[in-house]
Amino acid sequence: MSNIVKIYSWNVNGIRAIHKKGFVEWLEKDHPDILCIQETKAQPDQLPEKLINVGNYKSYFNSAHRKGYSGVGIYTLKEPMKIDNGMGIEKFDIEGRVQIADYKDFVLFNIYFPNGKMSEERLKYKLDFYDAFLDYSNHLRDEGRNIVVCGDVNTAHKEIDLARPKENRNISGFLPVERAWIDKFLENGYVDTFRMFNNDPDQYTWWSYRTRARTRNVGWRLDYFFVNEEFKNNIKASYILSDVMGSDHCPIGIEIEL
Repeated sequence: MSNIVKIYSWNVNGIRAIHKKGFVEWLEKDHPDILCIQETKAQPDQLPEKLINVGNYKSYFNSAHRKGYSGVGIYTLKEPMKIDNGMGIEKFDIEGRVQIADYKDFVLFNIYFPNGKMSEERLKYKLDFYDAFLDYSNHLRDEGRNIVVCGDVNTAHKEIDLARPKENRNISGFLPVERAWIDKFLENGYVDTFRMFNNDPDQYTWWSYRTRARTRNVGWRLDYFFVNEEFKNNIKASYILSDVMGSDHCPIGIEIEL
């Protein structure tokens, strides 16, 4: 008998901020099996009890050393066999961007990939992070593991993935070098699950708070679920929950048949 596992991913842009906007109620109502969140901007000891213990979810957090910055978290109904924070590389791990949860049938990466807009140094950091992640993921695949990667990748892959491609060609998040890395990642045997089911334009997951961009749907698709090719037939749905408010990103989801 098959079992469907529903996984959501959401850059919440501050877990304490979204808590005030009905986050717990939304999670209990939609009730995914696993919710991965990014950009929590909080240490666990700064979180109220209601955010740590939500219904029958277990919660796990990985925070940046710097307060109020970055951070990821997982709410899960099924306890993973193990969960690792980071990739074992200090310059990346201090920013609290990675959780790796082993669910036996698959290894789940919850990642808040770096943004390269601040400086040339940060762009290099972002690209180095991308390569380190790919090495880590490929190593697990070589061991025969199935891989599910979710999070804010901070890059729109193709022109269809943002509303204003021409105007943003020289902006980090749509630079040729960033887009080429996603090409390389897919060539390594991974699949963008959303595009397995939906090839329509105007499908976005992030909108600037400025200029009423969300109302006008002037956005970017920055949030993804990827899986290894060997696992793609287990993916029964992949979608964007664009009507869910509370952050400048919206959640995305997949359904896996096991």
